[in-house]
Amino acid sequence: MPAEHRGRIANPTIAEVLAQFLADQRARLAPRTFAQYEQVVDLLMRSLDSYAYQSLDKADAKLFDRLYHAEGNEHREYCEIFGPAHILPNIGEFLGYFMVRKVIAGKDLLRAAGTVMKKLAEWLADKGYAGVEDAGDAAVRGATAARDLPKAEDLASRFHRFAGDQDRRSETDVVEDYFTITRVTPGKVWLEGLADGQELGPIDVPEDISRRCTVGWTISGAVGRGAKVWRILEVWNVYPG
Repeated sequence: MPAEHRGRIANPTIAEVLAQFLADQRARLAPRTFAQYEQVVDLLMRSLDSYAYQSLDKADAKLFDRLYHAEGNEHREYCEIFGPAHILPNIGEFLGYFMVRKVIAGKDLLRAAGTVMKKLAEWLADKGYAGVEDAGDAAVRGATAARDLPKAEDLASRFHRFAGDQDRRSETDVVEDYFTITRVTPGKVWLEGLADGQELGPIDVPEDISRRCTVGWTISGAVGRGAKVWRILEVWNVYPG
């Protein structure tokens, strides 16, 4: 936030800017498409209100604490305190974490989330609320998410069904972690645990799963070892790289 805004509510706020964005989109979109835009913007505001405060610097954190913990009409949420400069830095968490882990979303909504963020980034730049370079980076992230989030959701569903068929009784060593996909060959994947950096594999999976795996994507779940062979036991989410 610019120095002149320190210690007071921004003008305009994130909530006001996003309302302006939606008003501009209503004029050009079909009702069904606009309803998706409204839903995505509502989810973005929920993400910002819930998590964006964690990345505030000391001065902005002090302002947030004072207004968020105020009572009655003085209470403000994150989006009612800070201005549009705080939107783009948090799009990555919205697309890469919130939409994957906190929202029960089908492929259409996941695809729409990326598309709307791309459009929002371009609109913010056009209105002078964001720099062209930052908006360009966010637009690319949005376009990538529109392509990859539905694929990640499909992969997670396939992993979940596959893992549900596994017999866990023979496993003597079970590890729950976030695992990065490091290598893929037909019917096999290798995973690297976040906790210790150990690569596990090759792990046998159906070929319809291995061909959908992308090196650099992350899987949250559990793997187990029995008779010196690692197997995937549970998959909760898949995060595009």
